[in-house]
Amino acid sequence: MGTPHGTGSFVAHTGTDVYGPGKVIGVDGRQRRVRFTRFVATIRADDLRAASPAETREMQAWLRAKKERYGGEW
Repeated sequence: MGTPHGTGSFVAHTGTDVYGPGKVIGVDGRQRRVRFTRFVATIRADDLRAASPAETREMQAWLRAKKERYGGEW
């Protein structure tokens, strides 16, 4: 079995939708560094699920808008 939710994966929290969708920006053992729309958090991989297609599109649009406005990597 491969590492779940590797860098670049679009994810959401399994227990709450308060965080919204996110993108994994780092992997450290069982921990994932996730860029959500309002903040960055470190969350256990077990507490994440793959984002739905709608959540993925939402996050991609958010990332695209930030890149257009500020440049760089989001």
